Amino acid sequence: MAKGRESKPHIGIFGRRNNGKSSFINALAQQDIAIVSGVPGTTTDPVRKSMEIFGIGPAILVDTAGIDDSGELGAKRVARSLKALKTVDLAILLIAGNVFGEEEEKIIEAFRQQEVPFLVIHNKSDEAPLDDALKQQIETTYAVDVLPFCALRPDNLDVVIHSLEKTMPETAYRANSLLGDLVDKDDLVVLVTPIDNEAPEGRLILPQVQAIRDIIDNDAVSVVVRETGLEKLMESLQPRPRMVITDSQMFKKVDALVPHDIPLTGFSIMLARHKGDFRRYLEGTPKIDELIDGNRILLLESCTHQVECDDIGRFKIPKWMEEYTGKKLEFDVVAGLNEILRPIDDYSLVIQCGGCMITPRQLVGRLKPAADAGVAVTNYGMAIAWLHGTYQRAIAPFVNPKAK
Repeated sequence: MAKGRESKPHIGIFGRRNNGKSSFINALAQQDIAIVSGVPGTTTDPVRKSMEIFGIGPAILVDTAGIDDSGELGAKRVARSLKALKTVDLAILLIAGNVFGEEEEKIIEAFRQQEVPFLVIHNKSDEAPLDDALKQQIETTYAVDVLPFCALRPDNLDVVIHSLEKTMPETAYRANSLLGDLVDKDDLVVLVTPIDNEAPEGRLILPQVQAIRDIIDNDAVSVVVRETGLEKLMESLQPRPRMVITDSQMFKKVDALVPHDIPLTGFSIMLARHKGDFRRYLEGTPKIDELIDGNRILLLESCTHQVECDDIGRFKIPKWMEEYTGKKLEFDVVAGLNEILRPIDDYSLVIQCGGCMITPRQLVGRLKPAADAGVAVTNYGMAIAWLHGTYQRAIAPFVNPKAK
């Protein structure tokens, strides 16, 4: 499944084969976007569908294989469906015929382990009305909404959507400002955007675009400059910048050019504070100094891209880390939300990119195994700042914010 390429809230649909998951998606979208068949097992792998949900906005529906799939192949399909839990902000358990047994109990336990909020929909209620005793049992045991529904005649679709809106974590669809607590109206923010081999042709990278939009949304002013023009700009720029944000690899150079009374940080650190576990990053970054020969480091990229000879994750960070520590280290890189093949406790440190292409829920879920295992985690920008001796300055705008 192509995962992690949308920053919209993700809603996973789970249930037994032939419970009408695809029909439910079509009813929710009010259009035929999922293949419907009476043959059990029509959906074999998680499939993503984009749609607009009133009250939530643009969302991604994740249609999964049946949780009761059987046989060796069926077990693999169920495993893939369970993996989808790491990417969803909310889960819907679809039941039918008043059947609620071991499979449903197992998937609910998986919801709880992944800390995914959920609700239960009894589909095909035209064929078998939802039993009041079962409804009360589920609601009492799991403290969730249980709603009757008929995908063929969705008369109470508004009730279902209201329950979705109520259950969906607000953080999944209502983004907080990246810089709103740091800049005021008419403040000037300088963005340093190097153009190198990794820069996309004819456009800026997503974190830079997100920063520009957020600055504008806060009625402030952004000035974008390459690192080669920063020194001349700083000599003549008026008014004085409220803060400077730079690409992580330029920390050392920009640090030397920007007066120390002007806050300086990086795009990746900005995103780490915005959607990552910033407190855990702050705790994990100093662990770089504790690395020893033979330690293994995991670098997690949230997207896939063409690899260049100076790729930040595959080449630059490993090179800088070995130069800084003087140790011989082992590095693995996992792109997108692909499976991490080694046990997480094989690693001494996990370094996560800014995560501009994924949701906060996906990013937190991505790092949960490391957190559960007590493995130190940090962020690309924070690690780079540490290695280049600019760490305290780079985190200061978010750790010790001055009054605006």
